[in-house]
Amino acid sequence: MTFTKEESGVRGKRSPKWAALLYGASAISLISAMPATAQEAVDEESRQDVVVVQGIRGSLERAMDLKREANGVLDAISAEDIGKFPDTNLAESLQRITGVSIDRSNGEGSKITVRGFGPDFNLITLNGRTMPTAEVSLIGERGNYAAGADRAFDFSNLASEGVSGLEVYKTGQAILPSGGIGATVNITTRRPLDTPGFQASAGAKIMNDTSVEAGDDFTPELTGLASWTDNTERFGIGVFGSYSKRDSGAPTQQVNDWLVFDPAADGLFADSGYVRSGGTTQITNLPADDQLYAIPQDSRYDFSDISRERVNGQLVLQFRPMDTLTLTGDVTYAQTESEEQRYEQTNWFATPFDQIIFDTDGPVATAVFLQENNNGSKDIGFEQTNRATKDEMTSLGFNAEWEFSDRGRMIFDAHSSEATSGGNNPLGVAATFATMGAPVILQHSVDFRNGYPIQSYTIDDSVRGNGNGILDAGDIGSQVARSADADMKHQVDEIDLRFVWDFGSSSLTVGGNYRDTEMTRNSRTTQQDLGSWGISNPGDVEQFAPGVMEAYCLSCTFDDIAVGQGDVAFRGDATKLFTALSAAYPGNTNNISETSDILAEEITSIFAQFEMESELLSRPARISAGIRYEDTKVTATTLQSIPSGILWTADNDFLVQQSGTKENLSGEGNYDHLLPNVDFQVDITDNIIGRASYSKTIGRVAYNNLFASTAANAPNRPTALGGQVTGTSQNPALLPLESDNLDISAEWYYGDASYVSIGYFDKRVKNFIGNGVVDRNLFGLRDPASGLGGTRSGDALDVINTLGVDESEANLFTMVALIDANGGNVAAAQAEFASNLVGGALPQSYVDSILGLYDVTGNADDPLLIFAVAQPINNKEGNIDGIEFAWQHFFGETGFGFAANYTMVNGDVELDPASPPNENQFALVGLSDTANLTAIYENYGLSARLAYNWRDTFLQTTNVGGDRSGIYVEDFGQFDLNVSYDINEHVAVSFEAINITGEDQRVYHRVPEQFYYSYELSPRYLLGARYKF
Repeated sequence: MTFTKEESGVRGKRSPKWAALLYGASAISLISAMPATAQEAVDEESRQDVVVVQGIRGSLERAMDLKREANGVLDAISAEDIGKFPDTNLAESLQRITGVSIDRSNGEGSKITVRGFGPDFNLITLNGRTMPTAEVSLIGERGNYAAGADRAFDFSNLASEGVSGLEVYKTGQAILPSGGIGATVNITTRRPLDTPGFQASAGAKIMNDTSVEAGDDFTPELTGLASWTDNTERFGIGVFGSYSKRDSGAPTQQVNDWLVFDPAADGLFADSGYVRSGGTTQITNLPADDQLYAIPQDSRYDFSDISRERVNGQLVLQFRPMDTLTLTGDVTYAQTESEEQRYEQTNWFATPFDQIIFDTDGPVATAVFLQENNNGSKDIGFEQTNRATKDEMTSLGFNAEWEFSDRGRMIFDAHSSEATSGGNNPLGVAATFATMGAPVILQHSVDFRNGYPIQSYTIDDSVRGNGNGILDAGDIGSQVARSADADMKHQVDEIDLRFVWDFGSSSLTVGGNYRDTEMTRNSRTTQQDLGSWGISNPGDVEQFAPGVMEAYCLSCTFDDIAVGQGDVAFRGDATKLFTALSAAYPGNTNNISETSDILAEEITSIFAQFEMESELLSRPARISAGIRYEDTKVTATTLQSIPSGILWTADNDFLVQQSGTKENLSGEGNYDHLLPNVDFQVDITDNIIGRASYSKTIGRVAYNNLFASTAANAPNRPTALGGQVTGTSQNPALLPLESDNLDISAEWYYGDASYVSIGYFDKRVKNFIGNGVVDRNLFGLRDPASGLGGTRSGDALDVINTLGVDESEANLFTMVALIDANGGNVAAAQAEFASNLVGGALPQSYVDSILGLYDVTGNADDPLLIFAVAQPINNKEGNIDGIEFAWQHFFGETGFGFAANYTMVNGDVELDPASPPNENQFALVGLSDTANLTAIYENYGLSARLAYNWRDTFLQTTNVGGDRSGIYVEDFGQFDLNVSYDINEHVAVSFEAINITGEDQRVYHRVPEQFYYSYELSPRYLLGARYKF
């Protein structure tokens, strides 16, 4: 096969010939006709019967038949009836397949991990076509700066009612598109000519999410599906439409970051700036001299009001002008709009501490109780955030299948698909956040000893508040206004041509595929100083945005997770606050950083696969062997803002200033692969099948690793006091992961819907992505907080030591700012500093006034700032193996049955929590054991499923922050219930309960004692009715 396209590098405008080709082929439809890729291994008759037999048992029988007849290792789920999929969420259904686990967002399944390989390394196809994957993953997530541009597909964007089946191919095949090193998951939909006549169904559900606070208690889900063919069965049309809305609430807790120190490099804790210079800090369980120690930057409580609306539409047209030719056209559309209003309470540490307790049992001494005394002027933070995104996907496709002889057929398939994702809040961005606080804290503490942050504080608003003795909106002052936006567009144009010859007991498939993709991401962040971090104008929030902030009980929104003091917190629309407060400070500069990344990827492949049925030792046997050759070209271009300096704005707050100029960067990559596969199957007995498979597969790295951009991150504290400074640089020349895969399994089919299977898999992977870290300067930026001799910060440290005061971040910043304010006269600055000491310490009110008056910028006397610049490189190898066990059983005709599976996954590389914080580590992420158990009853029109899904603790991310720590998600188990009753052959009613027991999620940093994030989840209930015409 040959296919030419103009080589134009990274394009700003794509060729219109795709639309002309597809429209000219005439067909319009939403989820396309099956392009005979992965489906070729499946008997056509079973495909046509997918919706004939109704009910749970019929669905499981069809899935079992697909598994039995497939080449290699295949697991499947099929619809119980037209418009009735086993689960409301496709990811929730997939997690019941052996070896599949899911990632959740806002308590809802979104992305999948298969056999230890995360969402980026599992290829998702729709009727065999590669789908685009643009998504700004922000709503319900921890941070505000989700840039996206990975390869992960979000299943929550597709309504399950429009899907007829899910097929999970765990072994590679030459006829499948590459990219699924964990698995290739094919989503199948209905074609009208496969089910002649008229069929239709309509359904409605009402959802009650018990977590909701501000939204609607009950929200709708509406679906309709129809399929029709004429009497000659030569023309058919299929349509599907759905609308759903969900309102929910999300109580969460988090720590912004943990700072991990190595005493060999950073000094002993007892000598650090966290300890008062007079020795008054009460330290319990002092870390050993050779033990790492970890300190949290703060603790935060959040509550979010979340709303999501989803619309899906599908249209399929089929025409069979002659018995040997079938033409199919389709259009698919999916749109999801999500919005989140998040209200936060933050207690940060000014340091040094007055009390601190360590847990020293593990490899890292972790601070589990911290307390500090203030003088009634340190602030408690109340950041308000408005986040909103809009995701859209449109796919236009054409398929032609021609039987050109009794034994041969040709299948041509083409599609042009586009996914976009971007900010959608009232200000047109993804996230707007107004940061503010009330400078009223007399003392505060946080206690992590029960596994969660228990905050406690005492207020005194007589120093800098409104003096009425209570915490209210009049005490709140503005600090900074920020925004973050990322707009993405992912275009996939694909042509597939293949020929299939059937020789009775054997068959041969040969063909070629061309896939052209382009990922574009435009990101933008802004930050404008308002009343500054020191809150120079307490009360300005109520002055300039009267009535926007209202008090509420934040701690009352938590039902399960332990929570501390949060009875008086505040909430308001961040976009209204942002607009009003930004206008109130028009003279303050808005620091803007912009980056535009474009990544073009062209993949050309040819393939051949031969299948043969024969006998081995007089037993039926089947072998399938194939080879796929692929050539991939990558071109990356970036236009990015150039930083001009590091601005030190407060004790541990730094800002990377932008110059307003931009520069172009570019890079290229090129690689090719030969991907063989061999699958062997033998019927050991009439009911027992043995399988062995070998394949080589590849998994391409995330688009955002292939960009050409470089970024400098702000220090997390002064480098003179152990601050860590990082940067990133991407790598367009990265190679994909390569895996040699071995599968051995045995399956015993002992009933119409009963079987037991056990399998072993082994994946030997090279080209894993590691981080190459180089210590170097970026953009000529200088360090205003180095503490080196001959600099302002070095002079400031000398003064601090001379006066015998705490070597704290606040004291260091104040002294440097005073040196600037006195024109470089250190003696004058020292005199002013000393004159403001009260009892050997600066009052917080004085520190805050300095924060509000001055910022510190690096100058020519400051050294170049050295960044630990991490760049992804192919330098690691790993081995993943595991065992999968599945058992499905029905007890005769009683209607009772169960389905159970367990997967054990092992990796040969794990993180060492005692590793020095300045060393990168490589480990395999996402590895965890999983288990599922589903109890089933179906009889007399009543169907019921009670399902339990469990996933063990797993490593989510490596090398996070300046201390290069791992982030872990703790084990999670969830019960779901689904009950339906067929009133008659036309009408059915249903009830679903999701996460019945309201299990919650907890995430930790490096070791379990270092709490990082928690998400309190609540049950959801759905009551529905469906009418089948």
